[in-house]
Amino acid sequence: MNVDFHLFGRSGQARRGVLRTAHGVVQTPSFMPVGTQGTVKALTPAHLRQLRAQMILANTYHLYLRPGTEVIEAAGGLHRLMAWDGPILTDSGGFQVFSLAPLRKIEEEGVEFQSHIDGSRHFLTPEKVIEIQAVLGSDVRMVLDECPPPDKPKAYLERSVERTTRWAERSLAAHRRQLEAGRPAGLLFGIVQGGVYPDLRQKSLDGLLGLDFPGYAIGGLSVGEKRGAYEEALAFTAPRLPEDRPRYLMGVGTPKDFLLAVAQGIDLFDCVMPTRAARNGAVFTAQGRVPIKRAEFKFDFGPIDESCDCYTCRHFSRAYLRHLFVAKEILGAVLATIHNVRFFLRFMEMIRRSIEEDRFEALIGRYRAWFESPGQEDEEPDG
Repeated sequence: MNVDFHLFGRSGQARRGVLRTAHGVVQTPSFMPVGTQGTVKALTPAHLRQLRAQMILANTYHLYLRPGTEVIEAAGGLHRLMAWDGPILTDSGGFQVFSLAPLRKIEEEGVEFQSHIDGSRHFLTPEKVIEIQAVLGSDVRMVLDECPPPDKPKAYLERSVERTTRWAERSLAAHRRQLEAGRPAGLLFGIVQGGVYPDLRQKSLDGLLGLDFPGYAIGGLSVGEKRGAYEEALAFTAPRLPEDRPRYLMGVGTPKDFLLAVAQGIDLFDCVMPTRAARNGAVFTAQGRVPIKRAEFKFDFGPIDESCDCYTCRHFSRAYLRHLFVAKEILGAVLATIHNVRFFLRFMEMIRRSIEEDRFEALIGRYRAWFESPGQEDEEPDG
């Protein structure tokens, strides 16, 4: 299938490219702020533009439940509803198969969910997920997949991989019907599953590569498996993805993660880390994550990060930000989110420059603190 993706730089296995979508160009490697329900928490679209966000992520399952496809269709699509004119990637709801396990039942035809909002029951099939994303009008769309917990037996994971491949075939057929009908169908990505088992990852790859998706995602990582197993699964899978297609590592995102994954040839990332950490009073620096509510910052009138160009760092001190959190003022979460999102986006800008100048390894050395501080990369998954 046609995809407007072009690679023009390398540093080792790290790739520098550009992905063109209906709503704009995405320079890769790129981080997507997460706007699960059609909003990146604590930020307006104007903030996102000022922070130089390129593409954001929204969630099909959550938007299907609320406000509902009828509202979004009447608004003219998700872009118009949320006043964001840049590219949007929509997840399929496959992660909710994992995160909402007590509220769902998996069948061959699809997944039955009990709404976490009002208890109502809904049945999502691969075809219905494609139709919902068509209503949303997203630029990049994901197939419905199963993201199984890492503690499931290998035999279960193998059946899950086979089911995910069959769902991918059905998703692609539904997507092609939209194209044949003349509907703007965006770019559809397949999702590689298989847990931490190389043979199952290969089985998933073998089933998906023949379908010729415009892009490929790696799913089912950073969902509770051991760190070493995660890194081994990523190192096995990423280089086996098509060279000429965008590669997306789903739901993973700290500076350490970015550096490790870009080194394996990954192009796209998303994670709730910067926004969730900000709401909990944690801000990011080159040395790691800083709990801004600590008493040591009470008289610290310097910026969060002297090298940062965001609004928060240019106008406010650590002491003021600590005061806002201690006083439980909403502005604290807003200012911390502005900084954290800009830190992540600026980090990606540095990665892109380092690849262009063939000095990506030097950048890894510069941020060695992220590798030497155990535990700071851990964070609960998105929900």
